[in-house]
Amino acid sequence: MGKILVKRVYEPAAKSDGFRVLVDRLWPRGLSKESAHIDLWLRDIGPSTELRKWFNHDPARWAEFQRRYYAELKEKATLLATIKKHAKTKPVTLLYSAKDEQHNQAVALRSFLLKRPSTRQPDTRSTQSSSTAAHREKRT
Repeated sequence: MGKILVKRVYEPAAKSDGFRVLVDRLWPRGLSKESAHIDLWLRDIGPSTELRKWFNHDPARWAEFQRRYYAELKEKATLLATIKKHAKTKPVTLLYSAKDEQHNQAVALRSFLLKRPSTRQPDTRSTQSSSTAAHREKRT
């Protein structure tokens, strides 16, 4: 996977940003769609409204926010694949609007993407179930 960057959406766009993806669930205040210079808005990859409100950008809740957000991200394989697809060929910049540059969903999302393998592991549960069933049949 190529470079995944993080940048505040209010900062000027740069050619080095590559593919610019807004990862906020809500559109940034005071920013027109024309001036945002985004290539894609993945609103549903942002944390749930409940999680966003609970976190409230409180650094003391950062570790727990990441844990909960990662759990939500595990259910969003298609959206994650969209980012990974673009990152194969060019830099991808995850854009956010929060004032806190260290404790926000784009930082957490980048960390999640970099930790996860780019290919999914096969689901072995069905293989184990069928081999167990075959073993049971032999015993009878």
